Amino acid sequence: MVSRSYSNLLDLSSGQCLSYGRERRRFSRVATVSGALSELDDDNSNSVGSDAPSSLSQERMIIVGNQLPIRSHRRDNGEWYFSWDEDSLLYQLKDGIAQDVEVIYVGSLKEEIDVSEQDDIAQTLLDTFKCVPAFIPPDLFSKFYHGFCKQQLWPLFHYMLPLSPDLGGRFDRSLWQAYVSVNKIFADKVMEVISPEDDFVWVHDYHLMVLPTFLRKRFNSVKLGFFLHSPFPSSEIYRTLPVRDDLLRALLNADLIGFHTFDYARHFLSCCSRMLGLSYQSKRGYIGLEYYGRTVSIKILPVGIHIGQLQYVLDLPETVSRIAELRDQFRDQTVMLGVDDMDIFKGISLKLLAMEQLLLQHPEMQGKVVLVQIANPARGRGKDVQEVQSETFAAVRRINKSFGRQGYNPVVLIDSPLQFYERIAFYVIAECCLVTAVRDGMNLIPYEYIICRQGNEKLNDTLGLDQSGPRKSMLVLSEFIGCSPSLSGAIRVNPWNIDAVAEAMDSALMVSEAEKQLRHEKHYKYVSTHDVAYWARSFVQDLERACRDHERRRCWGIGFGLGFRVIALDPSFKKLLVEHIVSVYRRTKSRAILLDYDGAMGSSGSNSISAIPTAETVGLLNSLCQDPKNVVFLVSGKERAILSEWFSSCDRLGLAAEHGYFLRPNKESDWETCVSVPDFDWKQTAEPVMRLYMETTDGSTIEIKESSIVWNYQCADPDFGFCQAKELLDHLESVLANEPVSVKSGQHIVEVKPQGVNKGLVAERLLEMMQQRGMLPDFVLCIGDDRSDEDMFGVITSAREGPALSPVAEVFPCTVGQKPSKAKYYLEDTNEILRMLQGLANASEQAA
Repeated sequence: MVSRSYSNLLDLSSGQCLSYGRERRRFSRVATVSGALSELDDDNSNSVGSDAPSSLSQERMIIVGNQLPIRSHRRDNGEWYFSWDEDSLLYQLKDGIAQDVEVIYVGSLKEEIDVSEQDDIAQTLLDTFKCVPAFIPPDLFSKFYHGFCKQQLWPLFHYMLPLSPDLGGRFDRSLWQAYVSVNKIFADKVMEVISPEDDFVWVHDYHLMVLPTFLRKRFNSVKLGFFLHSPFPSSEIYRTLPVRDDLLRALLNADLIGFHTFDYARHFLSCCSRMLGLSYQSKRGYIGLEYYGRTVSIKILPVGIHIGQLQYVLDLPETVSRIAELRDQFRDQTVMLGVDDMDIFKGISLKLLAMEQLLLQHPEMQGKVVLVQIANPARGRGKDVQEVQSETFAAVRRINKSFGRQGYNPVVLIDSPLQFYERIAFYVIAECCLVTAVRDGMNLIPYEYIICRQGNEKLNDTLGLDQSGPRKSMLVLSEFIGCSPSLSGAIRVNPWNIDAVAEAMDSALMVSEAEKQLRHEKHYKYVSTHDVAYWARSFVQDLERACRDHERRRCWGIGFGLGFRVIALDPSFKKLLVEHIVSVYRRTKSRAILLDYDGAMGSSGSNSISAIPTAETVGLLNSLCQDPKNVVFLVSGKERAILSEWFSSCDRLGLAAEHGYFLRPNKESDWETCVSVPDFDWKQTAEPVMRLYMETTDGSTIEIKESSIVWNYQCADPDFGFCQAKELLDHLESVLANEPVSVKSGQHIVEVKPQGVNKGLVAERLLEMMQQRGMLPDFVLCIGDDRSDEDMFGVITSAREGPALSPVAEVFPCTVGQKPSKAKYYLEDTNEILRMLQGLANASEQAA
């Protein structure tokens, strides 16, 4: 547990460094959880739940990232000294977290630390910076970061398919295992300091995508958020990843998942729909995914910049001096600026080709326009980086040779590392900023440019500008970067279209001064109000909202390995034990049994697509019906003719067809209707509409029943089918507004049926029929698997308060699978249902 005596983070924000020598006294480590999680499938890993003891009442935020926001340096005498990395997003975001919230960081260090020094340094960083370092062995880190992260995830998330070994690299199982191993190390570090009842955990970026599974497995009710700082690709791209399901399920173990743009979130939701069969809904502005009783919230908000840091650097004397130097260097020239990492997705070569095209088409600009391209070192390594460098250098040489002259080079390439103040100086003097990345998660360069162009009093004096005068700026942005949607005044381009980019560059230079001022004002208003503190504050607020009901929920874990997930259900919800229900069954005298056929009993084999009942099922039903104490009803959405044929040998079995519209107490009785419907003329209106959608939605079908019409899109494309279903629902509600029908959507269906028809009517009719026979049920069993069965559960549960049941009646509403339901009990699948019914049938035979 972290001690209360640690220095406050604010004490170190002034930039003071901590010196650490080799002879420093060692401190004992203190952990909340004794021992380490040995492996993902540890039998004891589920033993620590949300009821773990906690000695902390103050709220804490544990921020987990690949790297700590710490700079490490080694002096000549071998001593390590540390300071905050104020450029790190993880450090900056604490401005958006309340001051009374304790912030703890978990991550790795950029520098390799000798094993003999790791314990002492870990204690030092924890005591002074509240940082918990994860020391990764160099070989493992290389496979994790340069291997799986940079060769597999990063290219794929930027839409590069591994079509050949040289392009992105083929999937390597050993790299994936390294990725999982490193995520587990990070999980162990979080467990050293977490107080699961009180703490919030915020995990960052694609390096740690399986970390939520490790944390959720150990602490079922952990309050956990995840933010992805890269793009999330479309399902057609993402589905090529062999471990696609593992990563999706791991992310769904978080309570809140954040994305920069709606496109990224939409792609993620589409992947969950297509690969996991999950659906999402928007409720009061919040998007949520229902996952085993938990609602996983989706957050869409682009990150911002730390404006205070920029303004501080703008005021530095060296910044002002450098601006003056650049102003003189580029006097009488218009500067366009590009700032990019030297990697394959930043589109530097495309930008250079556009510059070349601009100078060809507009010779009058030669000598007057300069493109300054700052190329930061690539974060990855490999053949593709070398190719980008070679292509960039060759293009710069060609352009300068063709269009340069004495004292003038149209392209100034800066590929050596720059100090932050030097980069800011270029922002200030540039009339236009160009970002032509072919794919980028966010890219904050335009935001920094806008703030720097706003300037301040000192810069205005240096540049000779009127302090009260308007500011101006221009942006040419790729359509494929995350910040593009939020900067609506920018000129958006397809970076692959060289002619269009050249034309946009020309337009940016030719725009009137008044237009530049208006665009700048609009951008500045957005960037200045949506800074990094706003982003962090908004995320934390949504995380608190998403975790608000944790204490009220009953949670437990199921599944193995990375397929682990947590079930969150009502505390009274429990599994129906065969021994218990058989014991109750034996001592009761009047029993009502309601069984849904379609999902609960219709397909006993997981690979079966046939709905025809097996001989075993029919035999079980006959055995139950032969007991004079039982009244058994089978409920189905199928037509009465089909049910009559399938269960022709069950003389005493009650049947309810088409979700209860038709009822038959036994084989000798006639079919009756539960709702009076004067006519079905509305079918002539509904059927043509449904056929239109069937013809335009490949894979969908129509089922025309006596009382209803159903449009089924289970075999259609899930996204298209879902969209078509919403449109069909609106269309049918419109054309049938004056008809006595209800239009409802269900699991892959849209159905039109007479008003008032539902399975709850079957339960009411059964209890009424038994009352008429003088049988007051003291045992009620109702089994169903979907939303339409909830009406039955509601009727039999509420009947306990009325005269339809015995005062001592035992009621067993039971759903199939562990999910939110009005039912009190659950059974896992059809096989368990049949085993339970077999137990009841055996009890009847023994009593006969």
